[in-house]
Amino acid sequence: MSAHTARLYHRLQLAAHRAQTAADRAVMEAAGITTAQAAVLAVTAAGEPMTQRAAALQLGLNESALSQMTARLIKLGLIARTRDKDDARAWQLQVTAEGRAALKRIHAPFAEINAVLDKAVGIGGIEDLAAQLTRIAASFGEA
Repeated sequence: MSAHTARLYHRLQLAAHRAQTAADRAVMEAAGITTAQAAVLAVTAAGEPMTQRAAALQLGLNESALSQMTARLIKLGLIARTRDKDDARAWQLQVTAEGRAALKRIHAPFAEINAVLDKAVGIGGIEDLAAQLTRIAASFGEA
């Protein structure tokens, strides 16, 4: 069966949409943020303060999209933004105590989403699926 016959693109799109919708709903209920905003929090919380540009690169986002998410997270009190001491044009992001609390609240919803994926794919198939999705993404290069 070819990819065309199987409507592979449609199936990928449908699976991604349903997983995203379920995850966004669960994370919004737990912490009042989207999964994309949760990713910004997680990347920022992973180490020392980082620039918005570094966070955007790590997440594969353009800087304007990250800037909008950052503004919302700042408004919610989950991230603080200060000027970079080495580059006055750059912003440093740092997760606040409220942001760390939000990350703790979304741990369980993400665990539940991952459990659904484990059940659907089979625990042994997760690594294979992840590798295949990585190859598919790489085949199309950067967006």
